[in-house]
Amino acid sequence: MSTIEVKVPQLSESVTEATLLTWHKKVGDAVSEGENLIDVETDKVVLELPAGKSGVLTKIIKGDGAKVGSEELIAIIDTAAVVETAPVTHSEVHAPIPPSVRKLARENDIDPNALQGSGRSGRVTKEDVLSAVQQVSASAAPQAVPTIAPTGNRPEQRVAMTRIRLRIAERLLQSQQNAAILTTFNEVNMQPVMDLRNRYKDAFEKKHGIKLGFSSFFVKAAVLALQKFPIVNASVDGSDIIYHGYFDIGVAIGSERGLVVPIIRDADKLSFADIEKQITDFGARAKVGKLTMEELTGGTFTVSNGGVFGSMLSTPIINPPQAAILGIHATKDRAVVENGQIVIRPMNYLAVSYDHRIIDGREAVQFLSTIKEALEFPGRVLLDL
Repeated sequence: MSTIEVKVPQLSESVTEATLLTWHKKVGDAVSEGENLIDVETDKVVLELPAGKSGVLTKIIKGDGAKVGSEELIAIIDTAAVVETAPVTHSEVHAPIPPSVRKLARENDIDPNALQGSGRSGRVTKEDVLSAVQQVSASAAPQAVPTIAPTGNRPEQRVAMTRIRLRIAERLLQSQQNAAILTTFNEVNMQPVMDLRNRYKDAFEKKHGIKLGFSSFFVKAAVLALQKFPIVNASVDGSDIIYHGYFDIGVAIGSERGLVVPIIRDADKLSFADIEKQITDFGARAKVGKLTMEELTGGTFTVSNGGVFGSMLSTPIINPPQAAILGIHATKDRAVVENGQIVIRPMNYLAVSYDHRIIDGREAVQFLSTIKEALEFPGRVLLDL
């Protein structure tokens, strides 16, 4: 017998443990080289674990839901048995199924490999899973979904938090317990940015192949302010302050699995087009759980845009060990006073939450004022003034 070991991938330094989700193969099944065997969930991403070689899965050492560490042995594949016993299975004729779709199927007790995919190249989509759930619900008894009804018709359902949700909860509590968080606010007239964007958006998209959004303006304005106030780009390590000579900007993205914050590395060296492309790519891959651990690790400052969900005002929580975070909100037409006259302007309320242990109120207010000025006079951002 010629065998190979199936091991958990090397996790990042900040990730000590992962959870095995659902095995897509059972003992005795044939597997093809590169075929996903199981999804591995960390507190940051869902990783696919492909077979290193073709063969037959002869042993599963760690089952569904097991907690595992880096390089831990979880299964054995017999590569010598493939010639005799490895027919093409039903799952092999389908296009790869994204982890987010597998997760949805698992939560609803649906076998995604048994579904006829409606996506490109026969790919199984979330809509296919939801359609299957509806079919099952129509024919299944009501007790198929476990509920607890303590009094009368008041059902409850207990669902375990996912690893990423537990990690989010842990980090939020850590931030509030270990930092002296204070928030300062300001308002910004977005008309100059909107005018600039409208003037050049068609030419920008034609040249760079990406739409010119507002995110790049906020990131660029934040970098400009961070360069002026280095303490806001710093972090706390025990009794030390670490000043970072680089600008790695985290961009908070809401996904079905929870909030993720991928990092735009060296944002000060990137063009508007580079930033827009990275944010668009991050958003697309966050939806299907394809962000890597490296992309979610680190960061010196975070930008969180609750405005895309309609938020008017909020007090964002710092992403430790960072010292500050910028909260962006919905741009709305509001009545403001200019030169003694009431006029209508597209206004956005900005918020900066900061660690008062190392950042004084004066610095935080001036930092946010710098962002406001950069957005109201976007030529300064373009000219790096």
